[in-house]
Amino acid sequence: MQNAKIADKMPQPDPDALARQSLQKIKNKLMVMSGKGGVGKTSVSVNLAIALAERGFKVGLLDVDIHGPDIPRMLGLQGMMGVSEGHRMQPLRFSENLTAVSMESLMQDKDEAVIWRGPMKHGAIRQFIGEVAWGNLDFLVIDAPPGTGDEPLTVAQLIKDAQAVIVTTPQEVALADVRKSINFCKTMKMEVTGVIENMSGYNCPHCGKAIDIFGTGGGEKTALAMGLPFLGRIPFDPNMVKCADAGISYQAQHAGSAAADAFSSIAGLVADRTENK
Repeated sequence: MQNAKIADKMPQPDPDALARQSLQKIKNKLMVMSGKGGVGKTSVSVNLAIALAERGFKVGLLDVDIHGPDIPRMLGLQGMMGVSEGHRMQPLRFSENLTAVSMESLMQDKDEAVIWRGPMKHGAIRQFIGEVAWGNLDFLVIDAPPGTGDEPLTVAQLIKDAQAVIVTTPQEVALADVRKSINFCKTMKMEVTGVIENMSGYNCPHCGKAIDIFGTGGGEKTALAMGLPFLGRIPFDPNMVKCADAGISYQAQHAGSAAADAFSSIAGLVADRTENK
């Protein structure tokens, strides 16, 4: 009892200070965001992180989609995060160079709904940054939910040097929303690393003909019109969906495919733009 009273009187760690300490060990912080849902943003986050890790970079993947965390399942990661001797949470490990943290990794019941308001989400994201033993990273890839609400705002406020990677599809409805994401970055004075056009065309497996299911080129036009770098197009590939559902790496299973090559090329451009600043 006496020890408990002494512990109560001891100064508690400042969560903001813990976050700053963690961030000092991370060279580049990338928030992957989109103006609307359904554009494959989480798939892009996962595959971009894998592509960077395959280039030899130490990468952390942070899922700040509090209400719909999908990253552990897409990477085939199971179980809960452990705690290290320093009382920090240990991220789940996908490969030698890639670790991940998600709300799902803290939940006993994976189907339980997280019903939180903004301040609770802000606190959770701050813990994910400051109370996780990320170690020294070249990249922290942050998968944010669609839109410009609590989670992207929290990331922008907590990580002052974060940069945005904006994902869109060629459809005009997606492009209209992505312009809002770009304006969010301007308002928050967040640098935009570039724009990625996802689901850009589909090669028929039977005849080999290219089919523009959702159109093509709209993301590049939007990026150029708003003075932003265009990082590349990722073609639609049903195998990417199958690999995500199975929790295996699409790039390992389908090396040499058009989409895998696109992710590798985009990872190279991202590395060049960030490492050579």
